[in-house]
Amino acid sequence: MLDSQRVAQYVQGHEGLCLKPYYCTAHKLSIGIGRNLEDRGISREEAYFMFENDLRLASADLNRTFGEDINSFPDPVLLAFMDMMFQLGIVRFGGFKKMIKYAIAGNWKEAARELMDSKYAREDCPDRAKQNRDLLLSCVPPEA
Repeated sequence: MLDSQRVAQYVQGHEGLCLKPYYCTAHKLSIGIGRNLEDRGISREEAYFMFENDLRLASADLNRTFGEDINSFPDPVLLAFMDMMFQLGIVRFGGFKKMIKYAIAGNWKEAARELMDSKYAREDCPDRAKQNRDLLLSCVPPEA
């Protein structure tokens, strides 16, 4: 019986490790150590494992973006910003400079307005943007 570690080392020696998608010699989109994404894809467990990792990265990026200010944000705001950070990444999220400025000031109404004044809201994901806007607006205190 072959030792599984020996088999893994031998196969990996031929396949290599690539952390971004590439096309293998059979012209199939692959990733990792020869994972054929076109024919095999990934399992549900692998998808959720990657999703959890990506959520952790989005959370770390939010903390990096807002610093200590994030501790004062209401849950609906955190939910909206996590959704945006997950989808857009830190570079594109960082492009919402005025929204970020208003969020740090706790001005959710203006932050929501700035969110909607974007290509993200107009063209890319209008329904998703509206849901995130509504989360921000849910934190605006009623007028006295």
